[in-house]
Amino acid sequence: MKKKIALYVLTGLLLFAACSKDSDITSENPTVNKTANLLTTGLSASDFLSNAEFDKLLIEIAFVSGFRPTAEAITNYENFLRERTFKQDIEIRYTTLPSPQEATLTLDEVVQLESENRNVYNDGSTLALYIYFADAPADTDNETEGTVTLGAVYRNTSMVVYEQTIRDLANSSSAVQVEDVETATLLHETGHLFGLVALSTTPVNDHEDPDAENHCNVAGCLMRAELQFGTSLLKMMQSNVSKGTAAVPDFDAECLLDLQKYGGR
Repeated sequence: MKKKIALYVLTGLLLFAACSKDSDITSENPTVNKTANLLTTGLSASDFLSNAEFDKLLIEIAFVSGFRPTAEAITNYENFLRERTFKQDIEIRYTTLPSPQEATLTLDEVVQLESENRNVYNDGSTLALYIYFADAPADTDNETEGTVTLGAVYRNTSMVVYEQTIRDLANSSSAVQVEDVETATLLHETGHLFGLVALSTTPVNDHEDPDAENHCNVAGCLMRAELQFGTSLLKMMQSNVSKGTAAVPDFDAECLLDLQKYGGR
């Protein structure tokens, strides 16, 4: 039985530039103010998209040893950020972490892991984003129904990607590669950080799916909630490949209008 895929947005109650950089994190500034990074998903939409308050984006990619994302997916992600935001200074730092040794991860556990391991926070004109690549699946996965979660956002600058689940999914297809599923997950979840759809934001036009909160109702859009419609992301990507188009779907016209309204391209 093929697995259905969920790309979830979880709103927290605390909740590229021409020259981007890669480096390693060695220590955390204990005096940094974390408050601005503990807000509800979508509240930093304009901060990500425009340069009005922040002209630099610092991304910490924290991954369990052995579960580092592919270089191709990160390159795709940088290109996406260049295309959709006005950020001209993007820095990527990698943090290698030990496994939490959990069979599955609850959202509370993900939040706790971030609290223990996150090193980068907003500082001056620098906006910080934290992405955790996990070695365990989400506890919400349902083997009986064949549903799995690839990623989730749970604060204004926080994201988890279930890397083992992504690898298992990609390995079940000969047409779709790991980097394709990683890219689709990163882009979809970042769309939520950008305020899509109606996440701490007001769309230009109403295009929120009435059956899938904070997801788009336009067919083929990156912000569709494929699970609710019985069609998996994998199936969509395989269909795109068979038609000779890019495997990873893009934003539809309505989502692009919203991004421009919120300060993006």
